[in-house]
Amino acid sequence: MQLLRELGRRLGVSEDYLATGENRAAPDDARLLDAELALRLGDADDAQRLYEEVLQSPWSKEDYGRALAGCGELAFLRGDPREAVLQIERALGVWGAQPDDRPALAETLGRAKAMLGKIDEAVAIFRGCLEASERRKDVIEELRFAVLLANALIDEGDFAGAAEVLASNVARSEGARDPLLRARIYWSQSRLYAMQNEHSQAARLARRALEIVELAEDDYYTARAHELLAHVELDRERPEEALELLEKAWPLYERSANAADQAGFRLEEARALAQLGRVEEAGALAMEVSGLLADAKPRQAGRSYALLAEIYASLGEPARARELYELAIEKLQPTPDRYLVDAYSKLAALLENEGNPDAALTVLKRAMDVRTTRGVG
Repeated sequence: MQLLRELGRRLGVSEDYLATGENRAAPDDARLLDAELALRLGDADDAQRLYEEVLQSPWSKEDYGRALAGCGELAFLRGDPREAVLQIERALGVWGAQPDDRPALAETLGRAKAMLGKIDEAVAIFRGCLEASERRKDVIEELRFAVLLANALIDEGDFAGAAEVLASNVARSEGARDPLLRARIYWSQSRLYAMQNEHSQAARLARRALEIVELAEDDYYTARAHELLAHVELDRERPEEALELLEKAWPLYERSANAADQAGFRLEEARALAQLGRVEEAGALAMEVSGLLADAKPRQAGRSYALLAEIYASLGEPARARELYELAIEKLQPTPDRYLVDAYSKLAALLENEGNPDAALTVLKRAMDVRTTRGVG
């Protein structure tokens, strides 16, 4: 069966067709093809209707799985990673398949799990798909999953692992026909340098990614590259440049990204406004996006709460600031990084100013533990 599955993948048919003559990889149900086309063209409502019709009367197990998978893709596009994971895992169960059997679906599943803070599960999915693509000698797919794996490892705080994955694929990306894959490599490298506070290198690589995606005329990745570069500029305390990049990219992002991604984008805008001293605008925006991020992107929700805490502290409301720092720490703890260290440090300073040095020392020790065990600062 494994041999038939591999032959079927290369020939564009299923293992069932090779074994029995029944082609399940190309279902007869035209509604599925119409739904997939609607999904690609951005007509989510029409795609949802068609997928639900198929679920009510599937012609085969393959049809049923594809309809579930389509509903999962739609949920992800709408910024609902929990529903996306539920539907995609149901589809894989119907097929009796592993994520690396369906690479396109595996990408969505891994990204959805990462959004939910299940970074270790995302890493396992991307690593499995990378190994499968290496066995198939599919260079384009190798690059795609190398980038996804590297980004997940960065989120997990495994900078050495991310660097190793990127180093083995950067040279290969130069010859790839897909320019967006090269851009993703540069983008991942930029994130890696940014997380290690090497902002000059991060900015250089982010600009290379931006140049490529602008030439490729891809709205989503052009906007993401702008967002990444703005993030680097904010880490370098250059909010004017960051805000200019974000304002330029927002129209592209608004029409190409899901709600959760858009909320993450607006968080960078709130950071820029805060650095410019426009604290009321920053606070209103951070409050708005924190609710959208709380479930879909807990790590970014933690950053939004930390930003709100800083704003309340500057406005002379230490009790509210302390509550928000504690909430930020709760969201950031599953994936310890420099943002968690920063939240601990600022909470400690707040406690010290309130005349509670013992509590401040306890919080500072936690920050030091993260620095020591995770190698971040």
